[in-house]
Amino acid sequence: MQLHQLKPNHKPKRGKRIGRGGKKGTYSGKGIKGQNSRSGRLLKPLIRDVIKRYPKLRGHRSIVRPRFRISLNLSEIDKSFKDGEAVTLKALAQKGLVSFLGKKTPEIKILGQGELTRTLNFEGFRFSRSAQEKIKKAGGSIETK
Repeated sequence: MQLHQLKPNHKPKRGKRIGRGGKKGTYSGKGIKGQNSRSGRLLKPLIRDVIKRYPKLRGHRSIVRPRFRISLNLSEIDKSFKDGEAVTLKALAQKGLVSFLGKKTPEIKILGQGELTRTLNFEGFRFSRSAQEKIKKAGGSIETK
């Protein structure tokens, strides 16, 4: 006798056929309704769920991005400007304290950290309260737009 001539002593067990009545009840472990109870069920495409989760955006939406802001301290300005000079956006760019991104001009706020020893004329900036006090104390002037 060889291996290919061996046969089992018992009959092979058949697999359970679900969803055809029988001892498991009418639904046979598949539930009542829905995708899993149907024959030939397939998973639905995932992209459909992603699309359905997005809100329905109607109409034109313009995205308004805030202007980029730069804060400068009085100590930095005091080092790079001479007595009696006008501090403007162009002057700050020429001294290398501020750089432009394309055609956009930054919104600059001058903060009061450090001391101001020169009388300077500031034009077109935003100021902190302590910076305003120190500029006026040094004898400078502030012009806003």
